[in-house]
Amino acid sequence: MTEFLNNLNSPSLITLLIAMLPIAELRGAIPIAILKYHLPVWKSVLIAMIGNLLPVIPLLIFLEKMLDVFSKWRPTKKLVAKLIERTKSRSKVIEQYKIMGLAIFVGIPLPITGAWTGSLASVILGMKFFHALIGIIIGVCIAAVIVTTLTLLGKLGGILAGCGLIGFLIFTFLQRIKHAK
Repeated sequence: MTEFLNNLNSPSLITLLIAMLPIAELRGAIPIAILKYHLPVWKSVLIAMIGNLLPVIPLLIFLEKMLDVFSKWRPTKKLVAKLIERTKSRSKVIEQYKIMGLAIFVGIPLPITGAWTGSLASVILGMKFFHALIGIIIGVCIAAVIVTTLTLLGKLGGILAGCGLIGFLIFTFLQRIKHAK
């Protein structure tokens, strides 16, 4: 995959494609655009945000239908049920705060958050299309600011991001222990 992307020979296109990918999203695209391809910060952020938002509308439109189809298909039935259950259990902030909850969920650059997961959560929770779209756009803007700031801070940004991730993992672990009792 990396070889294919490098053969494209367009840092802007590569940035856009990385930002469109689930998991990587703009969290991976912005640092690559700035640090590897030396694109201007404004251009890196703009392209990454556009790429991160491109899949959102099709996801919001078709994801419910896809989940419905896959929840009835025997090979994927259990997987979809587990995905829906897991998403609902991790979407308390979205349920409580609606649009702003979704924005926070999408905007805080932690593992398993972002526009793709936010789209999934908003569909599973039955949010209205426009509300979900606004929440995801705000969240992508928040994530872009955080990721760009951490990228520009260099090693200090990496240390801060690592500390944040470790803190998140400890919090998650403690929450699981608390709920297991």
